[in-house]
Amino acid sequence: MRTIAIVSEHASPLCAVGGVDAGGQNIYVANVARELARLGLQVDVYTRSDNASLARVVDFAPGVRVVHVRAGPQAELPKEKLLAHMPAFSAAMHAFVREHRLRYDIVHANFFMSGWVGLRFARTFRTALVTTFHALGRVRRQHQGADDGFSDARFDIEDELVRESHRIVAECPQDLRDMIEHYGADSSRIDIVPCGFDPAELEPADRQEARAQLQWPSDAFTVLQLGRMVPRKGVDNVIRSIAVLKNRFGHDARLMIAGGNSSNPALNRTPELERLARIARAEGVADRVEFIGRCDRDRLRTVYSAADVFVTTPWYEPFGITPVEAMACGCPVVGAAVGGIQDTVVHGRTGYLVPPNDPVALAERLAQLGAKPELALRMGRAGLSRAKRLFTWARVARGLLDVYRSAAACARAPTSALADADAMPAKVARLPLRAARARSTSEAGMRRSNAAAVGWK
Repeated sequence: MRTIAIVSEHASPLCAVGGVDAGGQNIYVANVARELARLGLQVDVYTRSDNASLARVVDFAPGVRVVHVRAGPQAELPKEKLLAHMPAFSAAMHAFVREHRLRYDIVHANFFMSGWVGLRFARTFRTALVTTFHALGRVRRQHQGADDGFSDARFDIEDELVRESHRIVAECPQDLRDMIEHYGADSSRIDIVPCGFDPAELEPADRQEARAQLQWPSDAFTVLQLGRMVPRKGVDNVIRSIAVLKNRFGHDARLMIAGGNSSNPALNRTPELERLARIARAEGVADRVEFIGRCDRDRLRTVYSAADVFVTTPWYEPFGITPVEAMACGCPVVGAAVGGIQDTVVHGRTGYLVPPNDPVALAERLAQLGAKPELALRMGRAGLSRAKRLFTWARVARGLLDVYRSAAACARAPTSALADADAMPAKVARLPLRAARARSTSEAGMRRSNAAAVGWK
């Protein structure tokens, strides 16, 4: 195992913050690539060029290169608009590999569009394919309905990837369950490997010093919400909980909301942030809610450490990297019992789990932590211990290396050849692939996956 091609069509490791769709996948790809290189592998990350001034190849870290693939306009585009450009991405990636006479032991596809590219690469170059979905189309559609901007072609592509990837990475037990329920996945071919954090970047800081640095009030019970400002993150629920905390429990709290397109709050003029500001005014807590702008990576440790509690209550979340980051800074977490959050947060020990869209339940837990600072401190310490034990990027990379070895062994097996056809069907230059589902979940595989999930908790 020497060389890895990571495909991440819309999420470049060079843009771990900022950009149209910057978020957890950018952070995942950046850190996985870096840690795999530290294990002695050579890693190339293939991502779409969204800026004509970008060099074709950029040295990202020792042993890691970012290859910018020309596919569609060299401009930022929402990821929902990228699927039509994947044939061009695939052709350009193949041409680059042939031009430089490269050979990869593994192609690791991140997201379904990268999977479409990765599957064709694996067929053409006889390479083992590993797929991490990061989010599943059918689950997203179930939660977002008409607000989901992807076409139904996504479902067919994911079906084929579930059938034909040599190994699939689930980021949490819920991810595994969703693949089985919605895609008929064979659990014996799925490994659970979570997301992580970098201990060199995130660790606890003195709270009062952090608040002084940020110019936050030193004595206020402070709640932090941090992440992408999109409706599914449930930030409106957190704002309403601050009103319930005041009106029902008689407890004043300050809510700091970090996120948006700019680190300058004055420049964060987006429809979602304006909607949230209106909710704060309607709930009578505008004076207790502060929008502090996007939090760049060099400020994360300070912001997490300055808070009494971190809150995240999305109604849909494939994994959720921010609870792990908060725990790494010794901050207790109150999170929605959805997706990966229900496995990263241990209810009653590192924080609390609450139903999504339930501001009263959230306010009750915040009132508990506000009234018992020693409980919050104890939970923060337990969260830090859990994060360091289970969720470092170095541990994630070692887990992925085991997955890669299994995938390579599967690819060498005589019964495991991928289909030869790698042309995109005519109708899918508009798009989908075959829609048949595999319903071959094995009992032995289920036992192995469940055992892995229990061990992770």
